[in-house]
Amino acid sequence: MPTVVVMGVSGSGKSHVGAALAHALGVDFVEGDDLHPPANIARMSAGVPLDDADRRPWLEAIAAAIAVHRGQGVVVSCSALRRRYRDVLRHADPSLRLLYLRVPREELARRMRERRHFMPPALLDSQLAALEEPAADERAIVLEAGTDLAVTVASAVRALSSAG
Repeated sequence: MPTVVVMGVSGSGKSHVGAALAHALGVDFVEGDDLHPPANIARMSAGVPLDDADRRPWLEAIAAAIAVHRGQGVVVSCSALRRRYRDVLRHADPSLRLLYLRVPREELARRMRERRHFMPPALLDSQLAALEEPAADERAIVLEAGTDLAVTVASAVRALSSAG
């Protein structure tokens, strides 16, 4: 069973796609946002972007969750914006697969305005600026994530099965 990190900027649908993908694969789902320390949530809620020092304990908590599920399969939602963040997660399971949800900025902004979440729309540009799209050697599946959850999940399942 695979370890899959559903990644992308805020508003890309990581939580919805991740939960539905985990259900489709018959594995546990770990909501990465639930592993943020309270100080991180307070910073983001106040419109202050996280820096690497803020992200470190969060990434370590996600890596620990991945390690607990190693070999059993798990789907985890995590922005994983930079390669070095993804490297922390890969350390917990070198075979992990990335599912990168690419969404146009205008759609991201719309989604963020319409939801209740600690991440305010004002931080979208800082997320996009920090984003390093996965490189070819990172075993990433890139999906242009539209609004149809079932189509996105079916595409992810197909891509994961064909990738082995």
